[in-house]
Amino acid sequence: MQSTHEVHDDILLLNRVAAGDQWAVGELYDRHSRLLFGLVVRVLNDRAEAEEVLQEVFVQAWRRSHTYSAALGSPTGWLLGIARNRAIDRLRGRAARLRAIQGSMAPPPVDTPEALASLTERQRNVRHALDALPTEQRELIERAYFEGSTQSEMAAQLNLPLGTVKTRVRAGLHALRRLLNGTGTE
Repeated sequence: MQSTHEVHDDILLLNRVAAGDQWAVGELYDRHSRLLFGLVVRVLNDRAEAEEVLQEVFVQAWRRSHTYSAALGSPTGWLLGIARNRAIDRLRGRAARLRAIQGSMAPPPVDTPEALASLTERQRNVRHALDALPTEQRELIERAYFEGSTQSEMAAQLNLPLGTVKTRVRAGLHALRRLLNGTGTE
């Protein structure tokens, strides 16, 4: 709570700001920036944005200081109102930008019967190609791609040299590519 003396000093500062005194804005900032920054940070939950909004608050106070009326409340209350409104405006702008970004994103493709049939056919082709690989290559590829195992993990789990695992995976992938491109034998 401010004392009447502090309120009186703030009113004098705002009168100086309204008269174009740049030093008065600096004094007003020194007196109230911590309080206003705390409020804005609580509203926005983002320190960088709060710093920008705090700057906007004092620019608005500079431009609109002639609209302050002591009959409507203290200068601190007036500044808090500006800070709150600017922070809420920033939140609304953030939400609007998010909606615009989400709205501009392409909708997910519709699963048409043709798309589903094509996917099913591709899956069947991959399964047939995998089945055509030698067992030692197929098992390693399946562990790597479907279980997420690394080549080092597979070597340790299967008690194989790492070089052997790498060679089998590489040979299996080349054979798989040939089979899927239709240049290999099935």
